[in-house]
Amino acid sequence: MIFIGLGANLDSPRHGPPLATLDAARRALDSPRCRVLRCSPWYRSAPVPRSDQPWFVNGVAEVETSLSPPDLLARLHAVERDFGRARTERNAPRVLDLDLLVYHDLVLDPPLAAVVPHPRMTERAFVLLPLRELAPAWIDPRSGRSIDALIAALPPGQECRRIERFEI
Repeated sequence: MIFIGLGANLDSPRHGPPLATLDAARRALDSPRCRVLRCSPWYRSAPVPRSDQPWFVNGVAEVETSLSPPDLLARLHAVERDFGRARTERNAPRVLDLDLLVYHDLVLDPPLAAVVPHPRMTERAFVLLPLRELAPAWIDPRSGRSIDALIAALPPGQECRRIERFEI
């Protein structure tokens, strides 16, 4: 199981609003070396940490790839750049955010370029809720905790809700 987090909260000059940008990014990721198997429903979430920037649209995709974790992360960053993402400051608004969340049961820590599982994913409702839709039995290889236990332990105050089809 390899999972990628997708997020956006700014309109893209080329692709339009965040939801359209994320659909285009999902298609851009799908290639002979990185096949998108399935994607969670989209979620609308408040920025974490709280700020006055626009709300995000987030989701999780399961992929199959022959790329190593560092190579897959480099591919994700290349797609972000192609979509106009400029990495300026942490937690800044963005046209596209692609994160390597999980790479099988690997646990890779710094100084490696690809840290997996993603170091902050267990603190984010906008990651765990869509991930649970794809992998309800997932166990965090770092802590050994189930996804339901991680969701129950989320910090309070995160606003995140599934986007229903009629809202699109």
